[in-house]
Amino acid sequence: MSFARAGFRTLVARTSIILAQRRALSAEARKLIDSAVQENPLVVFMKGTPETPQCGFSRAVCQILDVQGVPREKLKTFNCLEDQELREGIKEYSEWPTIPQVYIKGEFVGGCDIVLSMHQSGELEKLLVKEGLVPELPPLPEGEK
Repeated sequence: MSFARAGFRTLVARTSIILAQRRALSAEARKLIDSAVQENPLVVFMKGTPETPQCGFSRAVCQILDVQGVPREKLKTFNCLEDQELREGIKEYSEWPTIPQVYIKGEFVGGCDIVLSMHQSGELEKLLVKEGLVPELPPLPEGEK
């Protein structure tokens, strides 16, 4: 078999897998996710709840948001373990393969690794302040750095 035919066969197989994954999210589920993401300032699709996370990555995201001072009333979470369609569908919706997933003001931010990196660099705090999710901290007095 020629290299081109083998490559085409691989492409067809991968396309079939992608199309099968695309069918995981019904129109109704897409609409519900759209509504959740657009109507809430900060949304986390996670395993478990903020009070009882069911995986370390979900726990880490919740801890980061707590450290950042995000009030619970501004945070909407969805337990993907309770709904198999949501668990698979959110991955298609965002085109991101893992859970948790964080959305701020309707925009996909990323998963645990990205949120952690943004937290460490200070970028997450800037975004949360910009979007009105946390107040800006006053500058430290001179000599207290």
